[in-house]
Amino acid sequence: MTDLTKLTAAELAQRLTAGETTSVEATQAHLDRITAVDGVVHAYLTVDAEGALQQAEAADAARAAGDTTSPLAGVPIAVKDNLVTRGLETTAGSRILEGWQPPYDAHVIERLRAAGMPILGKTNMDEFAMGSSTETSGFGATNNPWGLDRIPGGSGGGSAAAVAAFEAPIALGTDTGGSVRQPASVTGTVGVKPTYGGVSRYGAIAMASSLDQIGPAARTVLDAALLHDVIGGHDVRDQTSMTHDWPSFASAAQAGLESDAVAGLRVGVPRQLAEGEGFEAGVRERFQEALDVLTARGATITWIDLDTLDYAVAAYYLLMPAEVSSNLARYDSVRYGLRVTPEGANVEQVMSATRAAGFGDEAKRRILLGTYALSSGYYDAYYGSAQKVRTLVQGDFDRAFGEVDVLVAPTSPTVAWKLGERLDDPTAMYVADITTIPANLAGIPALSLPMGLSEGLPVGFQFMAPAREDARLYKVGAALEAALNEQWGSPLYAQAPELKEA
Repeated sequence: MTDLTKLTAAELAQRLTAGETTSVEATQAHLDRITAVDGVVHAYLTVDAEGALQQAEAADAARAAGDTTSPLAGVPIAVKDNLVTRGLETTAGSRILEGWQPPYDAHVIERLRAAGMPILGKTNMDEFAMGSSTETSGFGATNNPWGLDRIPGGSGGGSAAAVAAFEAPIALGTDTGGSVRQPASVTGTVGVKPTYGGVSRYGAIAMASSLDQIGPAARTVLDAALLHDVIGGHDVRDQTSMTHDWPSFASAAQAGLESDAVAGLRVGVPRQLAEGEGFEAGVRERFQEALDVLTARGATITWIDLDTLDYAVAAYYLLMPAEVSSNLARYDSVRYGLRVTPEGANVEQVMSATRAAGFGDEAKRRILLGTYALSSGYYDAYYGSAQKVRTLVQGDFDRAFGEVDVLVAPTSPTVAWKLGERLDDPTAMYVADITTIPANLAGIPALSLPMGLSEGLPVGFQFMAPAREDARLYKVGAALEAALNEQWGSPLYAQAPELKEA
């Protein structure tokens, strides 16, 4: 591993600006790292070495001509495989899309290309983002760089693992119920779910449209903020895209490094997201230590009750499958990817055979659950009731933010579990997102950053803020990150185990 792959995105950008390296050198260093270790991590589904190097050459040429407008120009990036990339295979982790090359770029991909960021490749994920472990991918599981027999979280385990294994300095993911933040928690990285509508979903393969949100995966809060600045903003092609005038998130993160950044900050801890069964002792201890750090720097901690959160997971697992059953109906053997044609079969039989062969067990389970919830006679009892719970959750958050500036909780109740340990118990898998799901139901921004180790494995600390207050998250997140790094003597990612290179 070279020095270039050990750098954060911000550090790498500084070297590029100073002329101490080139985008081609940085991109090649990460491609070499992928070649060396991805055989054991399996973070990537597709590596586009030729395309990445061409983009890097263009970035270097633009810089030489004085045409560099983005702070991250020339910094390579990995992209989750449910973000469509023109001419580059996009599968969303599903066999039913194997071989499909989109004819257009997602909005965020257009932004990356305009910013001069070479795309290293597409990262592994749970099929159509359905899962908490990246084990439901149609192309095999990803391994956690902190323990190769452990899950890297899901559904964006590939993006988080690529960043944690130094196979990319930064990456993009999508977060429907915690799919950026929960992988960040178990891999010792930073993950952000922006305010719903803050980043265009145009070109993001939909799982649950009212919950999906694209967000950054990074090694530091500042890196995530820099990437958020690149991908955020209004897009007329997404009807849910906000026209809000966003501040600079990178400036907010840099403001968090000031000594009084959290002085007077009112911090609320929802008991329902930090206590109860399922929270491991080590997670509780690291969480309390992080709260003590905030208190020592002038924040005020208040424990509060948000009673409707007791029903958030149940509501989510009715709403999300209902939208899944609708969104995945488009994979009918006609328009995309796989087509299975049994001899003598009619159209319906071809469609049925294709979906049977192309979808994995978890996708089929959620399609059936969602179809049942939306069926005649059950709509009001299930989907309608879940929508009412969602409204109550949003009301609870609104009231809480009338009393505190941010809400906090452990990002995940446990450390990364062993591969295969929960595959036969979907309910146990679902509750892994118990602390991240409420932010998606409410549409508010949330950020996860490392808060230490338990059993030698990373655990994450989650900040949540009112809608459109993403900048507040970056400021307080950077402040806590700096305080913890000072306490540890180095960033947590620097303590990651060395991976054996071929």
